Amino acid sequence: MEDTYRTLEKPAEGLFRDRNSRFLSFGYPVTQADEIHQLVNGLKKKYHDARHHCYAYRLGAVNPDFRANDDGEPSGTAGKPILGQLVAYDVTNTLVVVVRYFGGTLLGTGGLINAYRSATRQMFENASIVTRFIEQNFSITFPYEKLNTVMHVMKEENLVPLHPLYEAQCRMEVAVRKSLAARFMQRFAGMPEIMVDSLQIDD
Repeated sequence: MEDTYRTLEKPAEGLFRDRNSRFLSFGYPVTQADEIHQLVNGLKKKYHDARHHCYAYRLGAVNPDFRANDDGEPSGTAGKPILGQLVAYDVTNTLVVVVRYFGGTLLGTGGLINAYRSATRQMFENASIVTRFIEQNFSITFPYEKLNTVMHVMKEENLVPLHPLYEAQCRMEVAVRKSLAARFMQRFAGMPEIMVDSLQIDD
């Protein structure tokens, strides 16, 4: 079962120049659409004197959603070549924004496509790409006297309790690698006191 995806480890930057036009590229690891809007708007404010703020993103580990935005450049000359590099580098949960400062000379359709592609590639050459696991989230509810049993399983599976609540009725969440989710649930089979509920898949 394929349960991994590639993304940026941390933000990265690049720069490409062509006939006095400057193309500043910014790559970000992202997980939600709200992050994308905030990052794009932040760059528009920071580089408010730039002519264009073009971007593309892929979001989701399974059948990624994607979008390309030309921000006033001729259709298909900016967002699409940025997106093409996201696909070429096989990354998702990633946003790339390229900020253009016009240098006074028109580059033409081919020149623009090459510039936005090259600026994005420069960012990727400076970036660190990592492989992440697709995870399944679970909620575990159990009486306090079963705490040792639950924690024994957690230790053997190399899992970390999330948001633990240790009371008479304990509760915690845990993120399990998707390919190991069935095995994790099976560990508690035959233990009716321990309730394991599947939450949303982080994809």
